[in-house]
Amino acid sequence: MLRSLSLITALLVSSGCSQQGRVIGSTATELPQPPQIEVLFNHRDNSSYRSPLTGRWRNGDDLERSLIAAIEGAQQEVLVAVQELTLPGIAKALIAARDRGLTVQVVLENTYSSPWSEQQPTHLAKHQRQRWQRLQQLADLDGDGVTSDEEAAAGDAVGLLQEAGIPMVDDREDGSSGSGLMHHKFLVIDGSSVLTGSANLTSSGIHGDAGRHSTRGNVNHMLHLRSEDLAELFRAEFQRMWGDGPGGRNDSRFGLAKRSAGPQTVMVGDARVEVLFAPHPKRNPEHGLNWLAQQLRAARRSIDMALFVFSAQQLADVLQERVKAGVKIRLVADPGFASRSFSEVLDLLGVALPDHNCKLERNNQPYEAPLRGVGTPRLARGDKLHHKFAVIDNRTVITGSFNWSPSAAHTNDETLLAIHSPQLAKHFTREMDRLWDTAELGITPHLRRKLERQKIRCGDGVPDDPGKPSNTSSSREQKT
Repeated sequence: MLRSLSLITALLVSSGCSQQGRVIGSTATELPQPPQIEVLFNHRDNSSYRSPLTGRWRNGDDLERSLIAAIEGAQQEVLVAVQELTLPGIAKALIAARDRGLTVQVVLENTYSSPWSEQQPTHLAKHQRQRWQRLQQLADLDGDGVTSDEEAAAGDAVGLLQEAGIPMVDDREDGSSGSGLMHHKFLVIDGSSVLTGSANLTSSGIHGDAGRHSTRGNVNHMLHLRSEDLAELFRAEFQRMWGDGPGGRNDSRFGLAKRSAGPQTVMVGDARVEVLFAPHPKRNPEHGLNWLAQQLRAARRSIDMALFVFSAQQLADVLQERVKAGVKIRLVADPGFASRSFSEVLDLLGVALPDHNCKLERNNQPYEAPLRGVGTPRLARGDKLHHKFAVIDNRTVITGSFNWSPSAAHTNDETLLAIHSPQLAKHFTREMDRLWDTAELGITPHLRRKLERQKIRCGDGVPDDPGKPSNTSSSREQKT
């Protein structure tokens, strides 16, 4: 099972294996973990591991090594529901678990459920072709610039699982062409613990991109929660998607067909944990955006947010209410998404950006008084701020796979958690502070140039078609 972070941080590793080791350029003391909860951040400053891409020490927690350790420690069952899995080390750990006699089952998003080594790049869309090229580079273990058939087969995680006969389904197993996104990112181990968070199980999501030594992977976190009650909730969500497994009766359920329940509450150690699995119809008052709005409205002193996608006008409106009530707001957003025309980050900055058709989004409501506490962190080219967390009043952590978008609430298979733990909140606040220290606040030069170009091109813009839905396209989340 996952070793305690304090023990891992204390290890000094002189070999070439990828384990936690000496902290680079940091003397910060280690924060204690809450009972039965551990949290890891792949970019944090007071931990380090040897990168499997470069062999060099780098700051951050090794999420892959921790996942493998949890799988290796399993005794009975490993259930995996994750959008994308391309790390062969995790695939090999799952195969070894099955070979030890464990039940191993995997649910994937249909876009990523086929072996990449069997794909023809000329038949792929641009985004998928770029992904294929990155995976080819990662598989080229001898670094000769040519990925042999043997290297490709050994580096293809889904191909390895398929070849070993590990049972897998995707979101077409219900007989449809797929849900919005199977966007979950969780493992259930032995019905007693859950690993979940914001990270996809890919090199780009954890370590960095092949051939780009400056990258350190998308900025992510992972939680390990030890609780049979919580594991039971996640296992039930898994079973709704799994049905009777591959083939059979098409009784798997994804998206709205799952008829997801409202929030459910369990105790993990001394922390109260609320769990909501998406999606829900818009008419359901317990859908994810309403639930998030309720959590934000409870804030009395402060709200910190680190978000990949923020495209829900409803939540931007709630934040404005909280600002007027004197609540301190800090937001760091992914630089790539912050300046999109549908981004609510623009509302908080008090600006409106027409889209490529020179249309302003329906119901767009930029703040009259822009917030000062809004920024985008400086990241290596290719890396994304992929967190989806908030810290409320230094006591409650909102996290999960759930981007703050209508797609997450009404279309995708998602996890949303509210963990009421001041001790856990300290860890997320420290991560927020780290990102804040490097953030460009307000209207960045990049955004200013974009606004000026659209002003010249579009003038003042015109309101969007009242009949056109806003913020509903799952493609806006680029399947991340």
